[in-house]
Amino acid sequence: MNTPRTNVRQHILDTAKPIILGKGFSVVGLNEVLAAAAVPKGSFYHYFKSKELFGEALLESYFADYLEYLDQLLGKREGSGAERLMSYWRGWLESQASEDMQGKCLAVKLGGEVSDLSEAMRLALHQGTDQIITRLADCISAGLADGSLSGEMDARHTAETLYEMWLGATLLTKMRRNRSAMEGAMIATLKMLNLKS
Repeated sequence: MNTPRTNVRQHILDTAKPIILGKGFSVVGLNEVLAAAAVPKGSFYHYFKSKELFGEALLESYFADYLEYLDQLLGKREGSGAERLMSYWRGWLESQASEDMQGKCLAVKLGGEVSDLSEAMRLALHQGTDQIITRLADCISAGLADGSLSGEMDARHTAETLYEMWLGATLLTKMRRNRSAMEGAMIATLKMLNLKS
């Protein structure tokens, strides 16, 4: 059950996410987040003892929501393992190539920025991305079991390689301001999974 305390805390996190996705963590001041959330500064420090702990909580909240989405998408019973997996990559391409900040990946946005600045935030990023890879590996294993994926592939290694490739392609997409890197990642993904386009 959500209490008023968790509601206000979550409201601050939900309000901050699109702002930080747009500008980055270091650039955004607490006053900007608090003004947007209509929360006084004293209340912020009631929920978060520092900006670093706020950043850690922001990442944990982001990954909790994202993992719930993955559980619904990759763990559902309809469709083969390969179909569910390719639905994920197609969704990634569309969301990360769009101009809408709401669907952007916070791990991509903050990974390079905060990993050297905050050990707590680095660990939150590491743990969150590791859980994503685990779910991808489970879906690959399901595809191998149901016959929709074939070949000699290690599910965990394949999931790690694909996720790393897509993270890199997303960074290149931000730099180039076009989707060519992610389109290349899609071609490489199909080849790695022995699937036709």
